[in-house]
Amino acid sequence: MAAILALLGIVLGIGGIWLAVLGGSLYYLIAALALIGCAVLLWQRRPAALWLYALLLVGTMIWALAEVGLDFWQLAPRGDLLVILGVVLVLPWIVRRLAASGRWPGPAWPLVVALGVAGLVALISAFQNRHDLHGTLPGPRATLAASLYGNVPQQDWTAYGRSWRGDRWSPLNQIRPDNVGKLQKAWEFHTGDLQRASDPDEFTYEVTPIKVGGLVYLCSPHNIVFALDAETGKQVWRFDPHITASKEMQHLTCRGVSYAAAPGPNGECPERILMGTNDARLIALDARTGQPCRSFGSGGQVNLWPGAPEWQRGWWQVTSPPVIAGNLAILGGAVYDNKSTFMPSGVIRAYDVVTGKPAWSFDPGNPNDTAPQPPGTGRYVPSTPNSWMVGAADEALGLVYVPTGMAAIDQWGGRRSPETERFSSAIIALDIATGKPRWVYQTVHHDLWDMDVPAQPALVDLELPGRGRVPALVQSTKTGNIFVLDRRTGQPVFPVEERPVPGDPAAGDRLSPTQPFSSVSFMPDWRVTEADMWGATMLDQLACRITFRGLRYESPFTPPSTTGSLVFPGNFGVMDWGGMAIDPVRMVAFAHPNYMAFVDRLIPQKPAPAPERQGETGPASGSDMKGSDVKGFNPNYGAPFAVALNPFLSLIGLPCQAPPWGYVAGLDLVSGKVIWQHRNGTIRDQSPIPLPFKMGVPSLGGPMVTAGGIAFMGSALDYYLRAYDTATGNVLWKARLPAGGQATPMSYWSAASGRQFVVIAAGGHGTLGTKAGDAIVAYALPKGS
Repeated sequence: MAAILALLGIVLGIGGIWLAVLGGSLYYLIAALALIGCAVLLWQRRPAALWLYALLLVGTMIWALAEVGLDFWQLAPRGDLLVILGVVLVLPWIVRRLAASGRWPGPAWPLVVALGVAGLVALISAFQNRHDLHGTLPGPRATLAASLYGNVPQQDWTAYGRSWRGDRWSPLNQIRPDNVGKLQKAWEFHTGDLQRASDPDEFTYEVTPIKVGGLVYLCSPHNIVFALDAETGKQVWRFDPHITASKEMQHLTCRGVSYAAAPGPNGECPERILMGTNDARLIALDARTGQPCRSFGSGGQVNLWPGAPEWQRGWWQVTSPPVIAGNLAILGGAVYDNKSTFMPSGVIRAYDVVTGKPAWSFDPGNPNDTAPQPPGTGRYVPSTPNSWMVGAADEALGLVYVPTGMAAIDQWGGRRSPETERFSSAIIALDIATGKPRWVYQTVHHDLWDMDVPAQPALVDLELPGRGRVPALVQSTKTGNIFVLDRRTGQPVFPVEERPVPGDPAAGDRLSPTQPFSSVSFMPDWRVTEADMWGATMLDQLACRITFRGLRYESPFTPPSTTGSLVFPGNFGVMDWGGMAIDPVRMVAFAHPNYMAFVDRLIPQKPAPAPERQGETGPASGSDMKGSDVKGFNPNYGAPFAVALNPFLSLIGLPCQAPPWGYVAGLDLVSGKVIWQHRNGTIRDQSPIPLPFKMGVPSLGGPMVTAGGIAFMGSALDYYLRAYDTATGNVLWKARLPAGGQATPMSYWSAASGRQFVVIAAGGHGTLGTKAGDAIVAYALPKGS
């Protein structure tokens, strides 16, 4: 036992000295000296060893409580090893070796008392809930024509966000808080589309199905389209476009398909399903049969390749469904992050839904010329901000709203053009008829943190005190800012303040001196500190403290650096592509904010151009950073820096930042205030032993809400679909999914049984490491209930 204490003391001593030199806590050095002292006294068989250990345990509790208070998951790593070793030290056969009388507890009584106090502190802290906010959202505040809200029949879900308002709200109310507990699985469908050897590592099921009439339509990661019977889930038809997938792609996913009632010549395809593919095609299918609409483009498809060099194949993909506005299908594409400074264009284009003919093209590098260009001409400006997520549309205003990312590359922007800067990390309102920009609202200036606008904008009409009805656009962001804009003009409805942010950019780059901070926000109102470091034990927590002290971190928007910068909120985003769900009757939003820090480390490199790889580079001469040897390595060909981009994790792979990492939250859109917020999800499916500890885990996917006062979400890292009371956020029901549910659910009415269904894809997410699968699962109340 003395050897164990001595070894622990030596390890803590080395780490404690290191941390102290970096300006960190002296506790670990003091604890190390105490442990080494205990080891010497034990070796000498002196009872004072137990007294000294009791003093160490009491001192640790005082220090821990001073740092984090009664927070169980923060206290645990500070004391778990010491408590376990303390329990061993008070075992009778050890105590008897130190006590002349041989009676227990003898000299161990101070340590027994200290262990009892530690147990009491742990018990009290386990019942504390310091992180949740309790409250109740208001009830209905508007009257809507639910039978045809958003130009969608009440029983259907005809677009990615149900309608092109993008609110993910169903006017159905059969499922309510008083009966949601009776939900049961109605059907389960398996697509059979699983990851192949040639696919990229990030293979994900992120699809939200749509429902029109009696059929449910969806796509799988290889862009295979399925039509299912809405009542039974049985396959009606299947279409496989046989896409070309490769490791050159960043990911492989299909978030959904779109529907248009638009008869072609001679009545061909009176209703059609449109889908953009990962290999850059737009395909139109007959919604009844699944056959290609032959008069659309060339045999039912249009070439979307934006004219980039052929060696960039795979670097531009369509991962989200097109917006259908009038007779147009409008879409952008996803560009490979951090691959090169010379990338395909972020052009956004509109096509006639009947003929497939191009109607207009908005090129962020040449915004004044929206005339369509012939496919593959290479006339679009390369490396411009892209729009990889689906947009929203207000046909009455004649506007389509497009969320954008940034120009290549993410963490270094020394060569971005003024036009690139104007449209980067922004919401752009484009004229539906012409593609010309009406207004632009930027959410991050000169973005160096991968804070692209990731989610579909949501359109809602708000009744605001003293202002009456305001047609609003609500945009969730990775930073956690919620921008509520007048969708006619792009002006903020709630205040947005420009605040100073850290300076000192990397060589050759520049920074914006200020960034926008919205008064409506899930952005964390705290700075990460050394006390926030976490781990399974005091050892990996100490390692995280040392790492933290060695990183550059001042506040949000700390710029990337060669020493490594802590990015919080991290690149994962407070909210990512799943966005929020909005109840337009209550005028509230159901959100799922995440709080995970990342680390960006710039790696100097020198140019090594090749004609066929314009702008590529290699590692810097003499650098100890070789691409394949660096975790999270992103090459950034053509830039003076590559980047290592990783979650902020401990040596054993746990987050260095203490939980909770994920919540669900209720936001009042009239007051702009967060009314309730609760930790969401367990570590059941992320730990070696399936323990359902409710720590609050990250979620990737999105929620939907219903007129029945229920929100549904299945995107947490444990494999459950949950139903929440929209008013309070309380979990009312949950069902086990066959795989990770990193998708957004939807809801519809089936006339065959007179029931409301809730459907979610459960296929997992390659990057998150959730269980893979190919399931689409539907839930409903029992027949006749």
